[in-house]
Amino acid sequence: MIFFSAALAWRHARDDPRRAFRLAVRLALRVVPGRVRPRLTKWGKPTPKADETRDLRELLGDARTGTAAPQRRAGSDATRILHFVTNSLPATQAGYTVRTQRIAVAQRELGLDPHVVTRLGHPLAQGVADARPECTVDGVTYHRLLPWLPPRGPVREIRKAADLAGRLVERLRPSVLHAASNHMNAAVALELRDRHGVPVAYEVRGFLEDSWLSRDPARTEADEFYRLTREVETARMRAADLVVTLGEAMREEIESRGVDNVLVVPNAVDDSFLAPLPDGAKLRAELGIAPGDIVVGLTSTFYGFEGISTLIEAAALRRDITLLLVGDGPERAALERLVAERRVSAVFTGRVPVDQVRRYQAVLDVFAVPRTADRVCQLVTPLKPLEAMAGGIPVIASDVRALREIIEPGVTGTLTVPEDPEAWANCLEELIYSPKTRGEIGQAGREWVAEYRTWRAVTARYLDRYRQIAQGSI
Repeated sequence: MIFFSAALAWRHARDDPRRAFRLAVRLALRVVPGRVRPRLTKWGKPTPKADETRDLRELLGDARTGTAAPQRRAGSDATRILHFVTNSLPATQAGYTVRTQRIAVAQRELGLDPHVVTRLGHPLAQGVADARPECTVDGVTYHRLLPWLPPRGPVREIRKAADLAGRLVERLRPSVLHAASNHMNAAVALELRDRHGVPVAYEVRGFLEDSWLSRDPARTEADEFYRLTREVETARMRAADLVVTLGEAMREEIESRGVDNVLVVPNAVDDSFLAPLPDGAKLRAELGIAPGDIVVGLTSTFYGFEGISTLIEAAALRRDITLLLVGDGPERAALERLVAERRVSAVFTGRVPVDQVRRYQAVLDVFAVPRTADRVCQLVTPLKPLEAMAGGIPVIASDVRALREIIEPGVTGTLTVPEDPEAWANCLEELIYSPKTRGEIGQAGREWVAEYRTWRAVTARYLDRYRQIAQGSI
């Protein structure tokens, strides 16, 4: 343990022996190879529901204090935006981290100077042995908040994060603090607003309570846990100077909670996704897929609400398609068992690097989004189908409200009944046996994305609102 910590510290601070020693001590206290040792905190591991509920009560009590808007501070850099997020590339690869990166890159192209701050303890708290105070990904600087010891309790965590991030606020002098889900990030930004007078935008990328509800059948909307989570999130939304969200269904939900300053900045794609897809023949061969096979698949995190079991059951009814399932997650083992039981032809790839996603898309004839009818799926629009549409791949998706915001049935994609394998099998048949229809839908989807859903286009929506909250005019 000591030798591992010392070696890691020396790697990151070899030019400063004193700093290397301090870093080694910090790592020895908290990290073992490959994972975190949670001695003083519950970071990095599930906690009992009772503990979570207690934490939420504490957070809700804290959210009901100090609601007065502070005096706006003078002398800030009008172009500089300080983002607060839960995790980030390169340590964590997910739709959340990709959105953060794409927004920051697009903001740079529009003349802003975005910096990103990750949640207290990241990435050490996720078991990634990287103690650098900052890193750069494609020109975007990510700052880490790494305390000597993790604080006890969520409110102390917020205060400690604000202490460390406050040094960045003083040095960078941003004009806006832009926090992304969840409420802990918003709480840190709001604490900094109270201390430094910098306005806060809170970007609601999902509804935490509904996501957890969809992953645990034992929970209901009557649970105290659900109610408290919703109340804490709502309190943060109401306290922010601006709320940003991903779609119209989400905007209406937020406004129903008494929030009136809401901006929609939907998910989008990088311009590179509009380029022609690479030749998929080589990867098909590597995956053991015959050249003439019809391949239907997706890229996703394997949660129950993604509805991947419905796609497998539909494939079992058809018997003339191969599934390509790119990604990983808690449902993977169950999905692999279902594939074996139904004797479906399927390839599980595990997670693939972001820069390899288009190679796997090039293998597909149809991209599937079989989300369930859960409330979270009705509200939150995923990123992955937009990337497939940008590549001209025809998309078939569950007919839920959030997906109707990006798919016009029969024009830019196909919608069918969620959680109904027979309906999915019938719709797949129409696409499989009509290459002409697949081509027309794929081309129409690509044109729609090119016109309305590039990161440069949607990110421009931030500019006026940033200016307004920085000037205190809204």
